[in-house]
Amino acid sequence: MGFFSKKTGAASPVRRQFGESVTRQLTANSAITRSNVDGAHIYRHPDFLDAATCAKFVEMIDANRRRSTVLADDAVQAFRTSESCDMDRWSPDVRPTDEAIATLLGIDPVHGETMQGQRYAVGQHFRAHNDYFNEAQPYWPKMIESGGQRTWTAMIYLNDVEEGGATWFPLVGVRIAPKRGLLIAWNNMRADGSPNPDTLHEGMPVTAGTKYIITKWFREGNWIKG
Repeated sequence: MGFFSKKTGAASPVRRQFGESVTRQLTANSAITRSNVDGAHIYRHPDFLDAATCAKFVEMIDANRRRSTVLADDAVQAFRTSESCDMDRWSPDVRPTDEAIATLLGIDPVHGETMQGQRYAVGQHFRAHNDYFNEAQPYWPKMIESGGQRTWTAMIYLNDVEEGGATWFPLVGVRIAPKRGLLIAWNNMRADGSPNPDTLHEGMPVTAGTKYIITKWFREGNWIKG
């Protein structure tokens, strides 16, 4: 996860190919719509998960949640105040959804990170950030070993939130309110495969109720080895 920076990194043919192939896949799906903005490719799929599956994931998050963290050495905990848990991708309760997300995007599951569940109580938030890695940070060599740069992000809202908790892309003017079962996905790269600062986004504070989501990030290389 990278904080906003004008030093975004070089173009990449591999990342460009990810952008092109996934865009074709999503565009061909009649259930998916794209936000009408030029700065970023942001897509929505309503009712991707049914109510029972959403409820199952909410239970998992409540049972396994811990304080959320960030990668950057200079980060402060107040930047991200939610709670998180890692999902066992091979669990029979997790694997169908994990692989369905990969299938939706047309990405081989070996590129997908461990799916993460997140819980936001009243007042909790995730300040504006980019999902791609800052290659100038000390953590970058470890990210190379685990699959390199992030290409696409997919997020699913697991419940309707009474008030607040929207996902806000301030640089392109897109604000998405939580709705149970809604999947959103975006390309963290520009068309040439370089990191796209316009994907800056924020998990806005919840002001009433509790927000539950699951997030799946995809790498340019293999996350699953062997």
